[in-house]
Amino acid sequence: MINILRIGHRISRDKRITTHVALVARAFGADKIFIDTVDKKIEETIRSTCDRFGGNFAIETGVDKKKIIKNWDGTIVHLTMYGDELEKSINKIDKKKDLLVIVGAEKVPPHIYEMADFNISIGNQPHSEVAALAIFLDRYTDGKWQKKKFNGKIEILPCDKGKKVISKDK
Repeated sequence: MINILRIGHRISRDKRITTHVALVARAFGADKIFIDTVDKKIEETIRSTCDRFGGNFAIETGVDKKKIIKNWDGTIVHLTMYGDELEKSINKIDKKKDLLVIVGAEKVPPHIYEMADFNISIGNQPHSEVAALAIFLDRYTDGKWQKKKFNGKIEILPCDKGKKVISKDK
């Protein structure tokens, strides 16, 4: 299982970015996102997306990040621009173990770097954590997320012009 832990979420400042982190996590193959701040609006948005577009993605807000990390029985990856290169680290991750990917919002405390099995950078320049998570999950899943079937009430079909939408809601 692939799980995401969003830490440092500030409702007034990070609601759109954290929502996008959750949407990317869902679309790119993660099973669940934990968010350290209680945010019922994000829970509602993500559950609504899952209801309409399908999938078994779960969201839990208001979690104790230290407890989740301490009790994690699997691999912990922290995405940071201060980490080791993605290409050097990605193949060292045991895909048979459950994965927890930590994505920060504000400055990440030093103990997170120490508790992570891998501190991985998606480049060493400032950029969006949404982009970092998308690239990491794409590489980690070998692009398999693209073929995932969500079996939702709404399905978007690829096309080069226009919009092809199948609505299964009756």
